[in-house]
Amino acid sequence: MTTPPSAAPAGIPGSRPYEPDLRHHGDAEVRGADAALTDLAVNVRTGTPPAWLKARIAASLDGLAAYPDGGPARAAVAARHGLPPERVLLTAGAAEAFVLIARAVRARRPAVVHPQFTEPEAALRDAGHQVERVLLTERNGFRLTASDVPETADLLIIGNPTNPTSVLHPAAEIARLARPGRTLVVDEAFMDAVPGEHASLASRTDLPGLVVLRSLTKTWGLAGLRIGYVLAAPETIADLERAQPLWPVSAPALAAAEACSEPAALAEAAEAARQIAADRDHLLASLAEIRTPDGRKIHVTTPAEGPFVLIRLPDAAAVRTRLRTLGFAVRRGDTFPGLGPEWLRLAVRDRATTDRFTEALAKAFTD
Repeated sequence: MTTPPSAAPAGIPGSRPYEPDLRHHGDAEVRGADAALTDLAVNVRTGTPPAWLKARIAASLDGLAAYPDGGPARAAVAARHGLPPERVLLTAGAAEAFVLIARAVRARRPAVVHPQFTEPEAALRDAGHQVERVLLTERNGFRLTASDVPETADLLIIGNPTNPTSVLHPAAEIARLARPGRTLVVDEAFMDAVPGEHASLASRTDLPGLVVLRSLTKTWGLAGLRIGYVLAAPETIADLERAQPLWPVSAPALAAAEACSEPAALAEAAEAARQIAADRDHLLASLAEIRTPDGRKIHVTTPAEGPFVLIRLPDAAAVRTRLRTLGFAVRRGDTFPGLGPEWLRLAVRDRATTDRFTEALAKAFTD
């Protein structure tokens, strides 16, 4: 279903249409005095960055007097995906990449598949674009088929796996959306949390207009460092690079990109993905044991394949507030187009944290 940006879940009859706050993100739940809360609102892996990565970043500080040289990191990322360096652009996180795309890609009918990370639409709006929303629904598990997308869309953005639904769309289904005259942007910020990355399009060079975004901030705990990259055809990379300021990625961030692309780091990330999958199974099993005050199970969007799960429950806003008094922060869902106040997103954590959280969630209901 496609809608203009103003169409969203209805509020009180006769009131203005509800418009989600596209600039609200999970980190707002754990700022200031709330930093002491156990964080299930932000999807950064806990216990990161690892000591060896901190050491590599710290070693780069000796070279801060020199302007950063992105060549080695660019080559390392390219080798990691089996691509030539001219198909890689390093960015200050995936968020910068969305801004570059909004500014540099010539599009008359951009569309964004929702529910998903809201920065792509926000960046497009800021650049003066009118954005068409492709709203996936709970009825089909928030799963995309190529027929959902209007033929007229010449710029299409989709997350895979999708934040906040945790849906992993098949690579073949997304590939069907590629065509001459369309820029197909696939946000794979959480793909390295999927065992085997089996739905990734990162190494594909045969799909016209394909642009893949990756982030190193989630798996490696580098949200404060800001490092990500774009994979695309050389001419697209050149267009995006012209929209960047000079030296957009710092020397410490470049050191991190190079280090995280090495074989030992990839093996560690693969093991982390397997652990996330096991911890997610434990979270899902624990949620299945809880009952709402009217005796129903908590509705969970499944299958979940990212490092987070999306749940729907009655009085979610009140439950979320009660959880804060019990020491836990979770992500509200009503800021995502296509969702509403009954949705919450939960980051996957270790089993001990999950056990404490689900105990608190059950208490939030009974209280």
